[in-house]
Amino acid sequence: MSRFGKTILSLAALILMAGVASTARADTITIVGVNSGQVSTATVVCEFNAQTNTLTFTITNTSAITSPGSTSTITGIGYDLPPLGNASASGLNGFTGMQAPSLTSNFTFSDGDLGNVPAGFNNVVLDFGFTTGPSGNFNGGSPNDGLLPGESASFTVTGAAFAGFTESQICNAIFVRFQNVPGVGSDVGRPNTTIPEPSSVMLLGSALLGLGGYARKRLKRRN
Repeated sequence: MSRFGKTILSLAALILMAGVASTARADTITIVGVNSGQVSTATVVCEFNAQTNTLTFTITNTSAITSPGSTSTITGIGYDLPPLGNASASGLNGFTGMQAPSLTSNFTFSDGDLGNVPAGFNNVVLDFGFTTGPSGNFNGGSPNDGLLPGESASFTVTGAAFAGFTESQICNAIFVRFQNVPGVGSDVGRPNTTIPEPSSVMLLGSALLGLGGYARKRLKRRN
């Protein structure tokens, strides 16, 4: 490896580690329907500020309309923080949340019991979530108030109960309910791509720096 190549490798590692060290960053995950696959999809841009214990995320319905009358509308968004199922159904988690003003959707925040999560997730107990319709339950929902394909909505959640969690743990804990899904009626979407833990990225950066140092030592010995 040339000196120039080693320098570029070291600089890349330093830039990678500096990026990870920043206080907040936005990550994007892809949501895919458990039973309907690519028919029900979404992207979520998620950011967690550990200093203020604030989660902000924007979800976009990227589903494709494949048959008349079917829309794969997003009608519920919930989070089950690790460990799975460890929530207080009485609403004692202490989260508060709100939806940013929207012309296309109307979600209501809840920190209480959001009921059953369908599509085989019987052990899930949501810590908090945003639902549509009068029931206030994740398994319910109103397509008229949800997100159609191509539409987006932004949300903010704050709570001291976020303390100790990483951005990846929070963002990857999302569950998305789709209704009017072709062939299955309704479905639940889960992350198809996950956000890596900062420690994993830091480890990669350290490895790159170590490789650069090793290459420099080899070069000095040859000279």
